[in-house]
Amino acid sequence: MSQPLTRRAADPVAELALTGDLARPARLTVSDLLAWPQHRARVSFECATSGVQHHGFTGPLLHDVLSAAGPAFDPARRKDRLRFLIAVTGADGHHALLSWAEIDPDFGRAAVLLAVSIDDNPLDRAGPQLVLPQDRCGARHISGINAVRVDGGYTSWT
Repeated sequence: MSQPLTRRAADPVAELALTGDLARPARLTVSDLLAWPQHRARVSFECATSGVQHHGFTGPLLHDVLSAAGPAFDPARRKDRLRFLIAVTGADGHHALLSWAEIDPDFGRAAVLLAVSIDDNPLDRAGPQLVLPQDRCGARHISGINAVRVDGGYTSWT
């Protein structure tokens, strides 16, 4: 039987920092992430060290959380958001880089999660996980996320 998504007061809580080109940078815990609509994803991915993994994840969409933080693109210019990159870092130093277009509903629409649970086990102490259900390889699944940085510095491709 799976454990409910609850936390004892004495448990240490992991925190992630939302930084970069945002109007409202923030520090968020798994409990904070539960305030957004929750999405479930059954994911199978190949792991180089342990073969195919199968897990169920629950959490808010990365797009929803970052949109609430107020990315600094010009909403009147639809393509302005295409220059934004998202860098995700785990507590173990693992990094992944995504483009805003990947997660934006007007473009790639990838249902990327900031998972708050794996297989119905809460991630309060470990921290949220980056989950890319569309990826065949698990290399961009980041455990124990401690930082998400949004960078819109790419204003010219010349």
